[in-house]
Amino acid sequence: MNTLTVDLGERSYPIFIGTDLIADESLYAPYIKGSQVLIVTNETVAPLYLDKVKSALTNFRVDEVILPDGEEYKNLEILNRIYDALLEKQHNRTTTLIALGGGVIGDMTGFAAASYQRGVNFIQVPTTLLSQVDSSVGGKTAVNHPLGKNMIGAFHQPQCVIADTATLNTLPERELSAGIAEVIKYGLICDSEFYNWLEQNTAALMAKDGNALAYAIERSCQDKADVVAQDETEAGIRAILNLGHTFGHAIEAHQGYGNWLHGEAVGTGMLMAADLGYRMGDISAEQVRALRELLIEAGLPVVGPKDMSVEDYTSRMQVDKKVLDGSIRLVLLKRIGEAYITSDIDKGLLTETLVAGENLGCC
Repeated sequence: MNTLTVDLGERSYPIFIGTDLIADESLYAPYIKGSQVLIVTNETVAPLYLDKVKSALTNFRVDEVILPDGEEYKNLEILNRIYDALLEKQHNRTTTLIALGGGVIGDMTGFAAASYQRGVNFIQVPTTLLSQVDSSVGGKTAVNHPLGKNMIGAFHQPQCVIADTATLNTLPERELSAGIAEVIKYGLICDSEFYNWLEQNTAALMAKDGNALAYAIERSCQDKADVVAQDETEAGIRAILNLGHTFGHAIEAHQGYGNWLHGEAVGTGMLMAADLGYRMGDISAEQVRALRELLIEAGLPVVGPKDMSVEDYTSRMQVDKKVLDGSIRLVLLKRIGEAYITSDIDKGLLTETLVAGENLGCC
């Protein structure tokens, strides 16, 4: 087991990364301050791992709530089921919520913890690659609105993150690819050495090689922890973690949540951002083409939905958390391993990227 720390002063917390951690009582007990625990999971994950987590909590009063599985259920209506369980079982302010599942479960559980009785503790137990390398770390919690993704939420840090790499053995290939998109993101925005490693080892990740996955998870978590430690509430540099997300969120919202996986939309969005960066003179055509090939190797789409027009994209992109005073802000690349945030975007060049379609990355 390796342990990383998200350094946020008194809100600092550990990330435990290793195999067969999910039933280790010693990883949970120090981070549960009361006697009550509510495990939040979904219909897919519960049969696989719920009993294992409960076996590590024999000294606590444990309740559970099992939600439907899918991004389309990440909304206020389903969120209320968590509040219902907390209230019906009379959970008090010392309760601890445990998010057992992927990014949807983590985001919803975290938001419930942030808002129940004005804030209670929670623990992240991510079971997908995407959630282990991204959504479980950093304290972003939210639900979706039909007009925009993650527009209703709060910053609320977990007490710890328990990333059991053994859970990836049951992960479908499409979900694995979605997670690799976020892994690639870290190399692009702040870690060129890691990006070079990914160009040589993505095939190993796709084959679920244990050593490769463990290294990618640890490196990604360290990169994210370093950024979050500098800017916990995304007032500045933390926004670079959103590379490709403004494009990607537009795709998800337009297509209907769950039809494109988050990582799939982000992967295409990162290629759009790279393509725009090339048109703006920041990065080379060769680098854009190489990213396109890497995304393809990772099993990710490199073309946006054929039924989305420029207006579809721009109208959705205007309803984004990064919009400031009516201006779309995008994360772009100065070079591989260095990202920047800008609202100084030539609309004509943005339109060229949005209409490029199958020519993205083929400049």
